[in-house]
Amino acid sequence: MKAYIALGTNIGDRRKNIEDALAALNLDPDVKVTKISNIHETEPVGYLDQDMFLNACCEVETELSPHALLGVCLGIEAAMGRIRQIKNGPRIIDLDLLLYENEKINTPELTLPHPRMYERDFVMIPLKEILED
Repeated sequence: MKAYIALGTNIGDRRKNIEDALAALNLDPDVKVTKISNIHETEPVGYLDQDMFLNACCEVETELSPHALLGVCLGIEAAMGRIRQIKNGPRIIDLDLLLYENEKINTPELTLPHPRMYERDFVMIPLKEILED
């Protein structure tokens, strides 16, 4: 199954954070990163008193369920030191599951397609890069 994940970071070595998150996805035996967008520098959205972000998207192949793939993403965030303090605030890494095949899911833990992805250029620009390949 194909799924699409957005990556974002604005703390520390931002490029390395994205590279480390992609490597961590590939280390999972049930996930294979198959496409990676360019990395884009973007302005913060929502909470503006913070540094610029680097954002990218990737395509993965997986047999994991959408909820299990979300668990992998949250585990990578935790392992990399993500602390959720301020909504839309600074983060060492953010992994958002955007799409999973044609699945439509609406649970307390997960909504697919991601409900705000179409409003966010920092998601749509890199996502379009890998969807157009």
